[in-house]
Amino acid sequence: MRVTIIAVGKLKEKYWRNAADEYVKRVSAYCRPEIVEVADEGFTAEPKAADEERVKRLEWDRASRRLRAGTYLVALDVQGEHVASEQLAGRIEHLAVTGRSDITFVIGGALGLDQEALKRADWRLSFSRMTFPHQLMRVILLEQVYRAFKIIRGEPYHK
Repeated sequence: MRVTIIAVGKLKEKYWRNAADEYVKRVSAYCRPEIVEVADEGFTAEPKAADEERVKRLEWDRASRRLRAGTYLVALDVQGEHVASEQLAGRIEHLAVTGRSDITFVIGGALGLDQEALKRADWRLSFSRMTFPHQLMRVILLEQVYRAFKIIRGEPYHK
């Protein structure tokens, strides 16, 4: 199975990179992970709605160019579906057994994802109603993908 994370913005701080690298290493035992970083767009401290939409559109344009044909697209969206780790594992396992072996998760920038990204997504997933920095969200997503594969394989994991 191929699992790609397309993330807007870079992990600038060493502690974020170290955490993400550790989970990429762990999940590599179960799938072919790929992290794709696309540039984030600068904006003012108090952007107007039109500026927010422009920023999200530009970031999605960059991200969408990195999508492979036929990939199952999961958009991380605060308004998406809330699931438990076991349900995420079940979704990944179901995709695998039904021949959908290419999954792409997309994490928006500081302002979130463009509406076109949300429309294009096969599934909109939320980890919480709370807002997290997109750098932290990448680490959380990697950990949950790793946990999902541990669950699928029936291996022990911390509850």
